[in-house]
Amino acid sequence: MSAPDGSPVGAERTIGQLFASATAEMSALVHDEIALAKAQLKQDVKRGATSGGAFSMAGAVLLFSLPMLNFALAYGIRTWSDWNLAICFLLSFAANVLVAVVLALIGVAFAKKAKKSKGPQKVAASMKETAGVLQKAKPHPRPELAKDRVPEAIEAVARSSS
Repeated sequence: MSAPDGSPVGAERTIGQLFASATAEMSALVHDEIALAKAQLKQDVKRGATSGGAFSMAGAVLLFSLPMLNFALAYGIRTWSDWNLAICFLLSFAANVLVAVVLALIGVAFAKKAKKSKGPQKVAASMKETAGVLQKAKPHPRPELAKDRVPEAIEAVARSSS
């Protein structure tokens, strides 16, 4: 098993290797946070598009269905009741408006969900929290070196072997 930088676990790593490993991990963390923000933003855009689609459908229903549906419904009401034809046409128009209102309410519900979503704000807060934790981080205390491992002993061995 090895560390992220390729050195074996348990082996002494230099400060440069530790710094490179920490930098790589921070970079990966930032990239993951950005990917999360993109995913949440994509979800908000999808909700907004659904809302716009529902509003468009409400308009299309009103525009294209009114003539044919009004005639069919008005003549149907006239057939079932002996009311005046004008009243039958008004009732058929009211039915079309009711369908359009229901579609518009669906659009409003999706628009509110998209507006309430705090995806990017959550990611920004998470990144600030991570940065705060990293700023307060202190290095772990190093254990005492054995007598033969103190820097002077290591230097003496290095000088004698060269």
